[in-house]
Amino acid sequence: MFSGAPLTRPNEKSEKKPAIKGVIKVKLTAKGRYAVMAVADMAAQGANVQSSLADIARRQGISLSFLEQLFGKLRRAGVVKSHRGAAGGYTLARPAEAISVDTIIHAVNEDIKAHGCTPEAKIACTGRSDKCLTHNLWGALENHIESFLASVTVQDVVDGRLPDSVMEAAE
Repeated sequence: MFSGAPLTRPNEKSEKKPAIKGVIKVKLTAKGRYAVMAVADMAAQGANVQSSLADIARRQGISLSFLEQLFGKLRRAGVVKSHRGAAGGYTLARPAEAISVDTIIHAVNEDIKAHGCTPEAKIACTGRSDKCLTHNLWGALENHIESFLASVTVQDVVDGRLPDSVMEAAE
């Protein structure tokens, strides 16, 4: 069972690390990052442990009102279940090992996007009707990111079980 401490490392300095040659950084919005943080926090508390949004907000340093918005979407997507009453809160709807990170990100309507255009748009990222020279590259990157996030479960995140190459790049 988890002690209730945040999933962050409070003694680490938040200094900028030099960019790793050949690594492209893709940034998720706060919606996607905070949703994954909150669900991982719940999993870290233990199976079937009810967590209040106020407790998650305190442990993870996330705005309570922002969590309320996210958890409505997570509940509707079947990622979490809500429990009413004085001792109410939220539990995971499935075991942490059965919830992939991409499921959480998509539940809060977050898309991984490297393209500057969309397939349904009549005007491409170049401002014309033709695709840019790197269009297929960015599409392949999006697919690679999606595949990676689909392969990582919430339990993997809690346990720190990510591929070594990913862990080295993250440090």
